[in-house]
Amino acid sequence: MNMDVVSAQGKVPVTILSLHGAVDGSNYQTVIEKVNQLYGSGTRSLLLDLGDVNFLSSAGLVALHSIILIMRGEKPNATESGWEALHAIDRDSNAGPQANVKLLNPQPRVANTLHISAMEKFFEIFTDQQSAIEAF
Repeated sequence: MNMDVVSAQGKVPVTILSLHGAVDGSNYQTVIEKVNQLYGSGTRSLLLDLGDVNFLSSAGLVALHSIILIMRGEKPNATESGWEALHAIDRDSNAGPQANVKLLNPQPRVANTLHISAMEKFFEIFTDQQSAIEAF
């Protein structure tokens, strides 16, 4: 899995983090660390481009929830807590779409994973990058 970061300007500065490949147990912590770095350097509006993500495992779902928490200024659950990290997603399920994190172009398989896991309710999901940037 690879990642690219670019900046865009809408009403506010937006950081676009593009993920490439599967997001799974072998790399989800790297994604969380990257978002921690971006937040630490001032990112407050994050667009996750999933257009090139072909698989999202349960660990990938934990990464997405951790990203939500980081972008809200909260500390994510310890990733080594296993099932507890997944239960935290359920406990946070009433939070609704997050203002500071949006998703772009999830592939059908990834979109299905987001739907089945009910993670799609945490995000506004866009198919057009410019519309997503303007939505912040």
